[in-house]
Amino acid sequence: MPVARERDLPGVILFDMDDTIFDHSLTCRAAIARLRREHGFLRRRPLAELWNEYQRLLGLTHPDVALGRRAPDDARAERWQKVALRCGTTLTLTEARHLSQEYRGFYQSLRRPIAGAPRLLERLHRRTRIGVVSNNEVAEQEEKIRYLGIGRWIDLLVVSGEVGVTKPDPVIFRTALERADVEPADAVMVGDSWENDVLGALGAGIRPVWFNRFRLPRPDPTPVAELESLRSFPAVERALRSPTTGRVRPGPPRSARAL
Repeated sequence: MPVARERDLPGVILFDMDDTIFDHSLTCRAAIARLRREHGFLRRRPLAELWNEYQRLLGLTHPDVALGRRAPDDARAERWQKVALRCGTTLTLTEARHLSQEYRGFYQSLRRPIAGAPRLLERLHRRTRIGVVSNNEVAEQEEKIRYLGIGRWIDLLVVSGEVGVTKPDPVIFRTALERADVEPADAVMVGDSWENDVLGALGAGIRPVWFNRFRLPRPDPTPVAELESLRSFPAVERALRSPTTGRVRPGPPRSARAL
């Protein structure tokens, strides 16, 4: 009678979407660079400053958008009004909406996956199930998955707009576990946000892997595995299989500011 082989990967691997599978940060930066070339008042501030400020404002407004408390277009217009003020320009709501729509057009056309992510999902899906746990609207993430062409490798999608809570609330992680029909010990969560993905997963009893491609300092000494790239499958596999606490370095660093 054959002996069952011990499984070498968790029963489900959960991924964050934005800045883990989809490259939001550098798509955002590229879109702002295009917008800055079209509008002189934006050139009063360096690109890096505009990018950082937009990301900061996005972090403040996105949870309400993800939960359906604010319309995405309204939140975007408000962000651009505040960015314009930082550049010394006051925009009417109508002007801010036009600027926001222009930015959105650039953003949509410049979208790209994280380097190595599609190939990684394909390889992992041959051996285990893949889930996405994301703070966003359902339609937004479904469209993004179609655009990236990765839907065939994703077995479950759990989005805050559907569940009614955002990461790091453990409810969204428990929902993913229930849909995957696995215990927390048989799951791993891979994500870029220390608070949302690392601490959120730990709060639900799931082992996290921190995707730290920009080599940020650890906010606290919590022992978790860390990846700087998704391009090396052996490095990712080591992080997924064992509770290592150190960085897995597959190759030379890629700085956000260098791109």
